[in-house]
Amino acid sequence: MVRRSNNLTDKELTVVRDKTRNYVESFEEAMSIFEQNCELRNLRPDTVKYYRREVSAFLNILTEQGIDLERFKPSDVTEEHIKMNLILYMKNYRGCKPVTINTRLRALRAFYKFLYSQKLIPTNPMKNIQMMKDRKRVIPTFTKEELNKLLKQPDLTTFTGYRDYTLMMLFLETGIRVNEMTGLSIADIRWEDNLVCIRNAKSYRERLVPIQKVMKQQLKKYIAVRGAVSTDSLFITIDGTPLTRRGIQVRVEKYGRLAGIKGVRCSCHTFRHTFAKLSVQQGANIFELQTILGHTSMEIVKTYVNLFGVDVREKHKTFSPLKMLERRNT
Repeated sequence: MVRRSNNLTDKELTVVRDKTRNYVESFEEAMSIFEQNCELRNLRPDTVKYYRREVSAFLNILTEQGIDLERFKPSDVTEEHIKMNLILYMKNYRGCKPVTINTRLRALRAFYKFLYSQKLIPTNPMKNIQMMKDRKRVIPTFTKEELNKLLKQPDLTTFTGYRDYTLMMLFLETGIRVNEMTGLSIADIRWEDNLVCIRNAKSYRERLVPIQKVMKQQLKKYIAVRGAVSTDSLFITIDGTPLTRRGIQVRVEKYGRLAGIKGVRCSCHTFRHTFAKLSVQQGANIFELQTILGHTSMEIVKTYVNLFGVDVREKHKTFSPLKMLERRNT
């Protein structure tokens, strides 16, 4: 009989580890532990919702392909499952775009990285998974004509119309996110300093955003119309309750339809992109833009500058190959 090696094989080690480690038994349990960690880290509620939604969508995809989740554990997921049952399934069978697939992959990356770090699974199936390459698209923005049409849609003889008009003006003046808009209170307006304090920021970093005379006057008029109510929220419903994120989105989309805007999606975030475009075109530099928009990374801000900066367009007049060719032909 051949003497066996004293070192256990990988397969044997897996058996030993399964008996000595308490791997998480179900996806429900894994998600509960993960969400508890998110709460301890004080992540934004929207971030936690995003993780929950994308992990649930991943499990639904596995179920669609005949995988029994009552027997299938988080530790059973392999790199092949991610590649074949998720990425290629979403791409080829569902026809999903890379941006959609990458959104799911980012959530699963955070989920499995946590489980592995806590020794709740033996291996991390996301370790070698890369994001899908996607084409960089031109950032959608409103034209000046579209902005004028949009701002003419609210009925200024009604409270909701006047509120929405003010709200869209503030989007355009500051470039803040819709979540940041819902978090604004009257106390956040620094009248003497011409600033608005953004507290409900994505990065958890409060920042001060400047406003100019026209916006300041509009806010004063709106607050006078708003009157005294039980909530301190700046933008409220006719019932006196805080206007929600979805409530704002619905109103902006409605005015887009009324204005007949079809070339670009009429959304709160398009206002943010438009603010960035107009600011760059008026001479704002990359650091000023980053401070006002509240980006922690320079990458998106650089994109704005590269797309909308006037320097390159002006210099192109001097080095345009066709213009040089034209001079030679004359």
